[in-house]
Amino acid sequence: MGAARDRTTSGAGVDSNKHMSRLITYFKETQAELKHVTWPTRKQAILYTVVVIVISLATSAYLGFFDYVFSTVLKLVI
Repeated sequence: MGAARDRTTSGAGVDSNKHMSRLITYFKETQAELKHVTWPTRKQAILYTVVVIVISLATSAYLGFFDYVFSTVLKLVI
C-alpha cells in the first residue's frame, strides 16, 4: 500500500505542474491577444462613459416617473 501512495503523490505533482504550465500558457496567450486589441482613445472612453451615464439617468427618471404615477393611482383606487 505504501508504494501506491507514493505513485499517487508523485502523480499529483505531475498534474500540478501540468496545470501550472497550462495556466502560464493561458496568460501568455491572453497577453498576446490583448496586443491585437484596438483600444479606444481617452476622448472616446470619456464620451462613451458620459453616454452610458446619461442613458442610465434618463432610464431611471423614466421608470421613476411611471412608478410614481402607478403608485399614486393605486393609492387612489385602494
